[in-house]
Amino acid sequence: METVVLVHGLWMSGWVMAALRRWLTRHGFRVVLFSYPAVSADLSTNAAALDRLLERVPGERVHLVGHSLGGLVILTLLQRHAPARPGRVVLLGSPVAGCVAAVGLARWSWGRALLGRSLPQWSPGSASAALAEREVGMIAGNLGRGLGGLVTRFPGPHDGAVAVEETRVPGLADHLVLPVGHSGMLVSPTVAAGIAHFLRHGCFAPAGDDG
Repeated sequence: METVVLVHGLWMSGWVMAALRRWLTRHGFRVVLFSYPAVSADLSTNAAALDRLLERVPGERVHLVGHSLGGLVILTLLQRHAPARPGRVVLLGSPVAGCVAAVGLARWSWGRALLGRSLPQWSPGSASAALAEREVGMIAGNLGRGLGGLVTRFPGPHDGAVAVEETRVPGLADHLVLPVGHSGMLVSPTVAAGIAHFLRHGCFAPAGDDG
């Protein structure tokens, strides 16, 4: 059985990935949740903690799925120390090309405190080295409901926190846009089906095909 490690986003912990774990389990994967201090620790520290977890999980193939900031933690790991066992990666609404909502929030001191240490450390230029290590797919949302609109104006369609164009960088194996919000991705069976298809085939299924 192949193992999938789920990595949560900012202001969250592993439990928010419970619904996604249930869906992926139904698709035949063994699923492990990874929790990390998304605000208090920096990217390097969180990537190192993920690396230590990966050393312990079972499976000949170990896949990684990261939501938002969790995707940046995964890419930081791949850039610095790619895991030995093979596997694919799916990112969910991860701002790999920058995040205007975070820039808007950082205008205030309380906003910078909320953003923590990890997200501001991400450099879009870091993505290319990481994407060379694994097949990486991105699922973005375009259901623009969320608090991000209170602190910034998004450049085009967005999921309420991250713009679709902020999820695009050269080197992605595939990119899929679905009508979901930033948090709604975590409870969507359609998103879970897209993840499962990419982990098995290295691409997202055509519309209407969840196999």
